[in-house]
Amino acid sequence: MRIKFSLLPLQSKLISMKKLLILLAFLPLLGFSQRDTTKKIVQITGITVSSDSLRPVPYASILIKGNYTGTLSDYSGFYSIVANTGDTLIFTSIGYKNVEYIIPDSLKDQQYSLIQIMDRDTFLLSTAVIDIWPSYEQFKQAFVNKDIPASELARAEKNLSKDILHKQAVKLHLGAAGNHKLLNEQQKAKLYYSGQLPPNNLLNPLAWAKLIKAWQAGEFDKDKE
Repeated sequence: MRIKFSLLPLQSKLISMKKLLILLAFLPLLGFSQRDTTKKIVQITGITVSSDSLRPVPYASILIKGNYTGTLSDYSGFYSIVANTGDTLIFTSIGYKNVEYIIPDSLKDQQYSLIQIMDRDTFLLSTAVIDIWPSYEQFKQAFVNKDIPASELARAEKNLSKDILHKQAVKLHLGAAGNHKLLNEQQKAKLYYSGQLPPNNLLNPLAWAKLIKAWQAGEFDKDKE
């Protein structure tokens, strides 16, 4: 006697289990898609400015909180970023406090403008003047015997003395700007007298008279420096 088994019920059960597994696998995706439908993609465009002068804040970082995406503002403070409603934008820049802006969920359009004002986060320190002494003994003696004026007006009058300013002006170098101006003047004079002999003050009687007059007046005396 042969016994035959029917495979139809078993196959139907396997098919139903496969459908159930597929449904369970897609449930998180369905819930995620339902949650995403509540958000809307918007493009935020604007500039970053300073609160004290309303000048552009260049190269500021604009990041989406909890995400690795973001952008930078250009030299004029202009920026543009794409985000979802409800996201938080973080504005950061060196020398300024961080600012967070939450994109409202009630936005209806896809493009909006945002002028973000940033507060400075720096402190200006007073100028420190460092005096260098050859030895500790000389420094100690100069420090003990130094006469410090009591009022700021007396110190200002002493620093603005004509003798001190004259000595500083004599010892002052031209610097980069002065050297650049002198080089331009030399090149201009060279181009002006191109093709002809430049003037020679050694043969100029007026220049000699001016030099003798200045020498007689004592302008070249070192004691007056």
